[in-house]
Amino acid sequence: MNDPLSPPPEAPEPGQNNPGRQTPGFGAGVPNAQVAQASQEKVGWERSTLERLAFAALTEQRLARRWRNGVRLAWLGFLIVLAWLGFSQNGPPRDVSAPHTAVVEIKGEIASGAEASAELIGSALKGAFEDAGAKAVVLLINSPGGSPVQAGIINDEIRRLKAKHQKPVYAVVEESCASAAYYIAVAADKIFVDKASIVGSIGVLMDGFGFTGLMDKLGIERRLMTAGENKGFLDPFSPQTDKQRVFAQAMLNQIHQQFISVVRAGRGDRLKETPETFSGLFWSGEQSIALGLADQLGGLEFVAREVVKAEDIIDYTRRENVAERLVKRFGAAIGDAAVRAAGRSAQLR
Repeated sequence: MNDPLSPPPEAPEPGQNNPGRQTPGFGAGVPNAQVAQASQEKVGWERSTLERLAFAALTEQRLARRWRNGVRLAWLGFLIVLAWLGFSQNGPPRDVSAPHTAVVEIKGEIASGAEASAELIGSALKGAFEDAGAKAVVLLINSPGGSPVQAGIINDEIRRLKAKHQKPVYAVVEESCASAAYYIAVAADKIFVDKASIVGSIGVLMDGFGFTGLMDKLGIERRLMTAGENKGFLDPFSPQTDKQRVFAQAMLNQIHQQFISVVRAGRGDRLKETPETFSGLFWSGEQSIALGLADQLGGLEFVAREVVKAEDIIDYTRRENVAERLVKRFGAAIGDAAVRAAGRSAQLR
């Protein structure tokens, strides 16, 4: 047993090992040199790890920056291509002085925003009529119809340009020339058809659906608030009154009479009217000639060669280019599609 008054034992000299003491964390009897070496190794490992992490982060940032720049360059190239396509495909040829037959295609639905719109067709017609080399203008038609407003604008523009430039206009029907398309065709001096073409359908419709009975069965209540007694009478989820039905029918009858007047003015004495002529029926091309709705059989090449006497055919049609189609996928095109989906506007088809 140690004497409490005796002096404490002397500390060992540096470099000497004290077998009676333990180094914390390394167990008993570990030399101080080994402790220092282990500590240095730990610090070196941590530094190496941090350096690797830092270099990895820098490499990742560099790759991300290159990727962003690549994407931006790709978009820039894409926009340049769109611009080039827009300028290179956005109009008919100009200053074609050699004698030729000018063609303007009217295909698909006749509607605002479509390729067969009054805006695009009118622009193409203007270019065709103003070209000194164009001996005649041929309307190449393949359409089931569409908007009476757009058809009326095109019909008026054809008659105006024909009177101004004193050039003949011929309509050549491929598969279909119905309703609004026929509204346009009657502005031509002659209408040529294939024997199996579909011609006519001189009528007007307003179509849609009514879901009131189904809603009653399902217990669904329609909550439509309007300012104006008849503001919502085209709503498919609300009942239609007799007064509203009479009003809509009167409007359709008026547009129908406008259509009939245009057909009579365009066809004149050639038209052989029957009770079915303006009933909305349509006929084959061969039947349409017998009824005076068309003049004779013939295609585009036949008209250019035998009628116009200018076999060279130049297309003046303005077509929607890639840039315009992409733009129309957004914005106004969405609203236009929603209106067409309602299916309640008057149509000549």
